[in-house]
Amino acid sequence: MSIQRQCELLGVPRSSYYHQPQPESAENLCLLRQLDELYLKYPFYGSRKMAVKLKINRKRAQRLMRILGIEAHYPKPNLSRPAAGRQIYPYLLRGVAIERPNHVWSTDITYIPMRGGFLYLVAVMDWFSRYVLSWELSNTMETGFCLAALEAAFRFGQPEIWNSDQGSQFTSADFLAPLKQRGIAISMDGRGRALDNVFIERLWRSLKYELIYPGDFATGQDLFPALENYFHFYNHERPHQALGYQTPADLFPYRSIRKRSLP
Repeated sequence: MSIQRQCELLGVPRSSYYHQPQPESAENLCLLRQLDELYLKYPFYGSRKMAVKLKINRKRAQRLMRILGIEAHYPKPNLSRPAAGRQIYPYLLRGVAIERPNHVWSTDITYIPMRGGFLYLVAVMDWFSRYVLSWELSNTMETGFCLAALEAAFRFGQPEIWNSDQGSQFTSADFLAPLKQRGIAISMDGRGRALDNVFIERLWRSLKYELIYPGDFATGQDLFPALENYFHFYNHERPHQALGYQTPADLFPYRSIRKRSLP
């Protein structure tokens, strides 16, 4: 069957078959890294301020911020109105004392710059101990790699409360299904509220300043083992001032049986 006939049956233009996605330019990769560093310092900066700092036009700053999956932290109107097809849950943790391991788990996605491109990293963390239960890398922001991290975290048990932001990955039916099946209470950050998931935001800051920026990794093959070593260090060796200079492993008495392999 000819390519033209296959495209006709699928109802897509033939040009789509021959289209080859173009990687980001070296200039854009440099801007993305600068934008990521600025966001760690000034999470309240919107696209206007980012454009001024980077000396680019606002439309370009908006596009780069969409690639990173970031937006300025500030109160926004109509926060209680969910987008069509998404199930939004209220934030359950305001004023709640976190008293034990597996009381609350949370998750988030961050952008990881590399010399020749970038990847996205998702992690699942136990709030009480700050123990990183699981993590996954992906070159897209699809739900699949977030779901893989969730399933890997379940090797440690399950939380009483699960917290995430309102991103499309975490509000999809596929992602919410295993939480509902286990009877886990679901909590979601208010949009633009930087402190609702503050512990994992601090993890990203530590990871980038201690590993990603100094490491300047060329490929995912280089990055993957470095992340494995860093998260082991973070869990088992790095003392946390907020934990009385104990490590997360000192407060999280469980051990995963998971064996990881390169993607």
